[in-house]
Amino acid sequence: MRKEKFVYNTQSLRYEKVVEPLSVKLVRIFGFVSAVIISSVILISVLFRYFPSPHEQALLREIDFMNKEFERVNNEIGMLSKVLDNVQERDASVHRILFGMDPIDKDVWHGGIGGHDKYSDYKVYKHSGSLIKASKEKADLLTRQLVLQSKSLDTILSMAKGKEKMLASIPAIKPIREDKLKRKVSSLSGFGMRLHPIFKRRRMHRGIDFTCPKGTPIQATGDGVVKKVLKKRTGYGTHVIIDHGYGYETLYAHMDEVHVKKGQQIKRMQQIGTVGNTGTSTAAHLHYEVIQKGKKVNPIHYCMDGLTPQEYQELVNMAHISNQSFD
Repeated sequence: MRKEKFVYNTQSLRYEKVVEPLSVKLVRIFGFVSAVIISSVILISVLFRYFPSPHEQALLREIDFMNKEFERVNNEIGMLSKVLDNVQERDASVHRILFGMDPIDKDVWHGGIGGHDKYSDYKVYKHSGSLIKASKEKADLLTRQLVLQSKSLDTILSMAKGKEKMLASIPAIKPIREDKLKRKVSSLSGFGMRLHPIFKRRRMHRGIDFTCPKGTPIQATGDGVVKKVLKKRTGYGTHVIIDHGYGYETLYAHMDEVHVKKGQQIKRMQQIGTVGNTGTSTAAHLHYEVIQKGKKVNPIHYCMDGLTPQEYQELVNMAHISNQSFD
């Protein structure tokens, strides 16, 4: 019970009871209630921050688990993206080598979608927004790339069905059977800068030299028509050029005998002559070139017959070694 207050009145010479105004009582009550509320809020905040309830603890564990799962999924999407990039590179090689087409543009392959930022809504999530955004961006890019790759493979399939003649015509085998070579293919002189055996200076070697005995059969590397049969005392010496169509030609130089004539239809693996040592040459061998759309390209990419992927890679490595050519 609240104590009563009395004050001494000097005029009446008596103690009189003090009566507080209602406003003072209200202020006192308001102050007390405010203090209780503020103290309660502070106490509850401290309790919730440092002593979460069982329900909150379960939610925190779930959020932590979700963050870890997001990171794991993000990593898996990254791995899938690398695998798809590898498939796309192989697809580009098929387009370039087999069909002479331009592969998928790199900017299109790795590009995004312009305009409105579709991920802006995630910015409101302070703790998980950036992680969700990164995952969505990777997933959307992977989806677009899968669509592009699917369309590309559909194109290849469609062209392959209607390009049997083209596939038979494009050079795809070695001009000398490996069992007929004098030494293993690893001894060949490949495409690139080489030391000329006669002029003794480095110059561009635009073909591959296959070393084999004189008289070894030479085979056409694809279907086509004999474009030229030339016999010269220097340079390529006796040589044959076959037009395979689709922008491809092959040249067979330093031949001893020629078994075909200009305008003759040729089938892949058909013998067109024998190995010799004619023209500017230091030993019996076949100089072989592949011309694509008027440009001499590395024939090593067109010598894939009978080779495992490992053997083909070894062949590519050996062909790039800078050594002395035979012509």
